[in-house]
Amino acid sequence: LFTALGTGTGAALFGFLAVMGLQAILLAVPSAYVALKIFGGLYLLWLAYKIIKHAKEPMEAVNGTVNRMSYAQAFRLGLITQLSNPKIAIILASIFTALLPKEIPSYYYVVLPMLCFFIDAGWYSLVAVALSAEGPRKVYLKSKSIFDRIAGGVMTLLGLKLIFGMK
Repeated sequence: LFTALGTGTGAALFGFLAVMGLQAILLAVPSAYVALKIFGGLYLLWLAYKIIKHAKEPMEAVNGTVNRMSYAQAFRLGLITQLSNPKIAIILASIFTALLPKEIPSYYYVVLPMLCFFIDAGWYSLVAVALSAEGPRKVYLKSKSIFDRIAGGVMTLLGLKLIFGMK
């Protein structure tokens, strides 16, 4: 759970950077809005393709003992993992471009990073709690391809909405 708090903190930081950078770019270069929508949409479609393509591949099983770590180590692991993956900033900028108005209200600079934190930390906490039990883990592994296809479908819809401005 502390690892989830670390990834949530990293997502909040990337969310803040994405909304700050996005607003600056859109104010400086209005035509950048269209370019961001197209490139962001294409990136989301590429991610969707990769998710769906690998949906049937089994997950690797972890065998052996698990090393225990302190709460601080777990938090740091989550934070470093999230910060070492700059794709999250691209994904957030793509989603923000798809869903936010061109003129971003000032309170979004606080609300969006907090939302990124709660969604990310909440999701990984839910996954950690649910998949730490044998029953839910077996259900997930059995239905992994379905879950991955649904996730790929959602990414596809977001990508298409971003490119074509679907409502």
